[in-house]
Amino acid sequence: MAEQQQQHDDAGAAGTRGTGGELHQEVRGEVALTTAQGIPVSDNQNSLRAGRRGPTLLEDMAMREKIFHFDHERIPERVVHARGYGAHGTFTTTESLADVTTADIFAEVGRETEAFVRFSTVAGAKGSFDLARDVRGFAVKLYTRQGNWDIVGNNIPVFFIQDAIKFPDLVHAVKEAPDRAFPQAQSAHDNFWDFVSWMPEAIHMTLWQMSDRAIPRSFRFMEGFGVHTFRFLDASGKATFVKFHWKPVQGLQSVVWNEAVKINGADPDFHRRDLWDAITSGDFPSWDLGVQLFDEEFADSFEFDVLDATKLIPEEQVPVRIVGRLTLDRVVDNDFAETEQVAFHTGNVPPGIDFSEDPLLQGRNFSYLDTQLSRLGSTNFTQLPVNAPRCPVAHFQRDGHMQGHVPVGRANYEPNGWSGAERGPRADAASGFTSHATPLEGATVRERSETFADHYSQARQFWISQTDVEQEHIVNAYTFELSKCDEESVRERIVAHLRNVHPDLAQGVADGLGMELPEPADAALEPRTDLPASDALSILKNGPESFAGRKLGILLTKGADGAVVAAVRDAFTAAGATVELIAPTRGPITLSDGTPVTADHAVDGGPSVLFDAVALLPSADGATQLVGRSTARDFVADAFAHRKFIGLGADAGPLLVAAGVDPDDGVLPLDAGAAETFLTRCGELRFWDRDVKP
Repeated sequence: MAEQQQQHDDAGAAGTRGTGGELHQEVRGEVALTTAQGIPVSDNQNSLRAGRRGPTLLEDMAMREKIFHFDHERIPERVVHARGYGAHGTFTTTESLADVTTADIFAEVGRETEAFVRFSTVAGAKGSFDLARDVRGFAVKLYTRQGNWDIVGNNIPVFFIQDAIKFPDLVHAVKEAPDRAFPQAQSAHDNFWDFVSWMPEAIHMTLWQMSDRAIPRSFRFMEGFGVHTFRFLDASGKATFVKFHWKPVQGLQSVVWNEAVKINGADPDFHRRDLWDAITSGDFPSWDLGVQLFDEEFADSFEFDVLDATKLIPEEQVPVRIVGRLTLDRVVDNDFAETEQVAFHTGNVPPGIDFSEDPLLQGRNFSYLDTQLSRLGSTNFTQLPVNAPRCPVAHFQRDGHMQGHVPVGRANYEPNGWSGAERGPRADAASGFTSHATPLEGATVRERSETFADHYSQARQFWISQTDVEQEHIVNAYTFELSKCDEESVRERIVAHLRNVHPDLAQGVADGLGMELPEPADAALEPRTDLPASDALSILKNGPESFAGRKLGILLTKGADGAVVAAVRDAFTAAGATVELIAPTRGPITLSDGTPVTADHAVDGGPSVLFDAVALLPSADGATQLVGRSTARDFVADAFAHRKFIGLGADAGPLLVAAGVDPDDGVLPLDAGAAETFLTRCGELRFWDRDVKP
């Protein structure tokens, strides 16, 4: 009895009791991590897989429970990607891929497939603002003849983590702190950067996140990526690896940070309004679908593991082959019924497309159905119009909440001995979905392949691929985000990681934070410095060829020169741009030639951040009135500070003086004969040579 009592006392000394009376085991003075059933967890970093590079195993009860609980944390909005906006469109195949896949969507040139796309931010709640610094979701549902195919991607080709078991931790860290419930819709806080500082695999993604990719000008002007490596399968079962890209026909464009902050105040619905306006005006946005195709030989020789979602394959090594075009041409009829109820799933792939052993993809395939059940309340969510396949559907699934299908006949099982209509559907080995016969070897382990261990080399490649302007923005973004972290140790650990990326990046951030450079972080593998720059990774090197699809704001007043206003409107409209008028009030005004116009914005509610370029065309009297309004001065000062092209009317000089603007080559005199010249310069989007600090 004494021995038993001593054992009981020892157990009590090694643990602490929570509010529910449960005993928490301690390991080296810390509380031991357990499952919700109290089972101690041996490894919270790696899911169980068949061999280091093999697929994730269903028997991993710890990951299953962890993701199961995470998927059901919030009702009813999405845990991530809650703030989204959708539109309908059509995908048209422009090049056959029948040589590498049996997927019917790629069978012949000219085939049209109905599509639905949902764009989103990741971290913010449904009511957050559009211009948060954040990853953007780019999810495409293609209603193919062989069933729905969901390409559930982002506007960034890599991700923060390599294994899905870390996804709940990542999202917990980037969301608002649980004790204070802020900050909302931003990563500039201690929790996120503390998490990243212990996860060097995330550093590459933070380079993208701190770049202008995370503050796009519009959904229309950003790329989309499938992120993971998938497989195409041909009729013989031969596999070809594939990565998916959506290239915006309109070119790439982002805003600057100071601009993003002000847009969020002026119009928190900026992105959704932009998409709605473009589609309803007939300016349908389009993206080319491109694929990177490669075989096992390339995968084995590539510098990094193609199963690692924190890595990309440079387009210079595997060119992107354009195979189709997606065009969004119809807005939703009802936001809730369509955009909110649409359900995507990485596991929704038609025959001819298959998965790789990417552990992040394997976990995503496991997770989405749980999420959809939690949000939509029934396994029958596939019967909702936005989710329903556009091809015949036949199965023995029955009943459940909100069942809208009324099956007939006696058979609700298979195999059965009935005949005719009562027999029901049967599997078809010839046309049905089949998986690639991937050879597997190795013990079941919770280990990560050593081929996943290089965390800094591609981050460096991304950095050296940016222009000087883009590098400046990245340094400023890190500086801003880390300045919001109260813990000095968090800032030091992140800058220590950045030393492994590039000395200029680390020094710039350290200078911005007013701190000494720490020692470089320990690296599992020595970072490579021989990877060449890739122009495809830069936004500014992939901008538009014209001002088409962009927006010009004309600031005018009563008595403004009607000929100049007309010339500018005509030139920009003919070039495919949108022109909006800003005046002291929304009421009608009369131009110098007697033309009546009604402003689209009052100057107090139409700041220059809403436009890609501006023209200042007030009358002399109007300019005198405007200089007394702070909003008018801000209109000019912000346009200049954000390096936009400014068209300067004959009477607008006092506005520049009042705003403290010293004209440069990006401020162009504007009369009726100079409209085309101004339009051409605006096609450059920004006058980056302007030396200003917003």
